[in-house]
Amino acid sequence: MATIPPVALMLSLGGGLDREALPELCERARRALLARGAAGAVLLDVRRAPADAVTVDALARLRLTARRLGYHVRLAHASDELRSLIAFAGLADVLE
Repeated sequence: MATIPPVALMLSLGGGLDREALPELCERARRALLARGAAGAVLLDVRRAPADAVTVDALARLRLTARRLGYHVRLAHASDELRSLIAFAGLADVLE
């Protein structure tokens, strides 16, 4: 069984995300992770996030940002609809 790394950063995603804001969201996450210095996991709480393409895009971009810095990404409280959309986008294997 794989060891789950400790949570280094928790981010909550909710409604009101728009595609234009995603680069700044990723930059803020990058700065926060760089300030922590030690690897671990980024926990993305998506209980308030809509099941739509913008949310999936945000999750994919945040995962890429975190992985570039050596962090794992985990989802928390994903709805069945969001999980289905993630699977449809082909990201089920990379967004746990």
